[in-house]
Amino acid sequence: MSVYEKLQALNITLPAVAAPAAAYVMYAQSGNTVYLSGHLSKKDGKIWVGQLGKDITTEEAKLAARGIAVDLIATLQAACGGDLLRVKRVVKLMSLVNSTPDFTEQHLVTNGASELIGEVFGEQGKHARSAFGVAQLPLGACVEIEMIAEIE
Repeated sequence: MSVYEKLQALNITLPAVAAPAAAYVMYAQSGNTVYLSGHLSKKDGKIWVGQLGKDITTEEAKLAARGIAVDLIATLQAACGGDLLRVKRVVKLMSLVNSTPDFTEQHLVTNGASELIGEVFGEQGKHARSAFGVAQLPLGACVEIEMIAEIE
């Protein structure tokens, strides 16, 4: 199954690529490597605000991370000139989780994104990853994730 067939089977429609919220671009390419800027969690079209260990659960934040993965795939499609078949490999995800000092399940939150990337891209979606707990994120978002990919 192609990436597009997998997206369709998962009932995922890629959104329009978000505009940058500050002085940066949504992606930058160097050679065959594409660096996607951090994407913030959204719920009902607005920033999904919350802090893990305080007012949002691991399962809720895992859904937020999955939603971010959909946005990242849309941005990656734009970086590929509209053709996700050019993706050779998702190399790495870096996840920042808005967390209280005693919250330790950042890796489980980030699985929401990693699992979807794996479902959509198969072997090419197996990636390295980092998951960090941070004191705060822009606009109070519960999760922010960035991606590095190799394209043809």
